[in-house]
Amino acid sequence: MCNVWFQDSWLLCFYLYFVFLQSKHFFPLLVFFVYIQQFLEKRREGSDSLLPVWGNIKQPANVSSKVIFSACELGVFDLLLKSQEPLSAQRVARELSTSVDGTERLLDALVGIEILEVETADGTALYSSTDVANLYLARGSAKSLHDMIIYQSQTIYPLWNNMVDAIREGKNQNERTFGFPPEDIFQVMYRSEEEMLKFMGLMNSTWVLDGHDIVTAFNLSCFRAIVDLGGCTGALAREMAKAYPSSCVSVFDLPQVVETAQKHFSQDNDVFVFQSGDFFSGEIPAADLYVLARIIHDWPEEKCLTLLKKIHATCQPGGGVLLVEAMLLENRRGPVMAQVFSLNMLVQAEGRERSPSEYTRLLNAAGFHSVQACRTGKSYDAILAVK
Repeated sequence: MCNVWFQDSWLLCFYLYFVFLQSKHFFPLLVFFVYIQQFLEKRREGSDSLLPVWGNIKQPANVSSKVIFSACELGVFDLLLKSQEPLSAQRVARELSTSVDGTERLLDALVGIEILEVETADGTALYSSTDVANLYLARGSAKSLHDMIIYQSQTIYPLWNNMVDAIREGKNQNERTFGFPPEDIFQVMYRSEEEMLKFMGLMNSTWVLDGHDIVTAFNLSCFRAIVDLGGCTGALAREMAKAYPSSCVSVFDLPQVVETAQKHFSQDNDVFVFQSGDFFSGEIPAADLYVLARIIHDWPEEKCLTLLKKIHATCQPGGGVLLVEAMLLENRRGPVMAQVFSLNMLVQAEGRERSPSEYTRLLNAAGFHSVQACRTGKSYDAILAVK
């Protein structure tokens, strides 16, 4: 199966690129896979030399990524999706109020990385989107990753520029990057409605992609009342409600998050409800199952334990908690995605990614038992425990 993937570098690179984009961060691991693909091609040609491919490594992956980021921010893919015919660089520049020269260079680069297609008519280059670009990069698609990419470009990209300082200091780089104290991690994300929408768009895109696999990792039909603590836009709760129509599902989040979610992310057929509050400082609503999706990895162990104990105290016997995180292997030697997620927690938050035994220890210390871990094969995994 791997050989099939490696025979088509575009499929490999694009698949990995978007898998990694789901991760809340931006990083250059793509280069490694391109390098391996080229190396295997040389092997098939009978050459073991690595020198012919070394020159390509000097082109950093963030260059290609920034090409896509820029096109998303400018609205290139939205414009091409709406158009019923291929467009010239002059037409694209006019519609987007950009320079013709810069636009043409960007479009050519997108053709070069096979995001766009080009044809020539009467000596003029005409550009159109690929099906993949229409599906994932245009804002209007049901599976659009547009909001996720904007968050990568404008928030994660600047933070990762300070990774060296994060490693030296052992703390996040919110102050150096955005001027906010390192302990106020969500103040950075929620510093304006525009920034809040970017972050919420990221979270929404994540569960559009992975939500079904998460909520079906275990059979949760025995839990009649399910509360997604910190459920943001409700995208995961929506998947939960679809999978378990006999359960009552709700989202519990900060008042300003709930207001924004209802304004921008609600759908007409939603059957879950929103509740406002702060699960750290206030009371949490009664439920049979509490969901903490991408919450525990944000915080240091003592704060995680305080929250889990609070949930345990509210939970009735037989109730449970479902954690959704990217699990490390027990020996911490992978998966690579989880290892890089953990680096992102260093540069952006206060927490880390953990192994199944570390989650089990945390949950047991909070009073939960019968801990089960399920690797979904996607970006995020599921850990279920009961009281």
